[in-house]
Amino acid sequence: MLFDTTQLNPQEIYRLLVGGVTPRPIAWISTLSKIGVANIAPYSFFNVASCNPPILWYSQVNPREGGDKDTLVNLLDTKECVVHIVNAQLLEKMNQTCASLPAEQSEFDFAQLEQCTSHSVKPPSVRGTLVRYECTLREVVRFSSLPMGGSAALLDVKTIFVDDAVWLDGFINQAQLNSVGKMGKDFYSLTNDLVELSRP
Repeated sequence: MLFDTTQLNPQEIYRLLVGGVTPRPIAWISTLSKIGVANIAPYSFFNVASCNPPILWYSQVNPREGGDKDTLVNLLDTKECVVHIVNAQLLEKMNQTCASLPAEQSEFDFAQLEQCTSHSVKPPSVRGTLVRYECTLREVVRFSSLPMGGSAALLDVKTIFVDDAVWLDGFINQAQLNSVGKMGKDFYSLTNDLVELSRP
């Protein structure tokens, strides 16, 4: 099969992109609204942009009705967030935070997530996450304001939390981290089998 993107609608393009670009790391991002409502939502368009300086990026796909999702609205208002790495133990809780809730309702409450205080930013962290990055907003790059268009947020990493249980000999222990990746449709990948290959 060969697909010409100029002949496809946005939903068809979306299915081809997320079904093939896999597995994708998941940024489970907590923010605070300007009136203090704690929001948390997962984003699988996410990765490292730079190590010096340390910058993460994530992208939202605009809702079909247009506009920004709560995470980006809050980031633009308050300039702070926490990016959590999702592991298998928190997968079902993370999935609950995919629910479309009104901005004034907290996903922390909806999913019954236990909060803990972050170290360098105001948004709360999820207790029990093994790795998280406390960040401030650097900039937002707008690609399209159309429904299913994209906006990428660049995040300056200020503080990195790594649970002692996954810290081994100066590295994050990948087997113990047991991070989860996003696949196409409603599928996720688990870190059940790791293959280690030395670089030539």
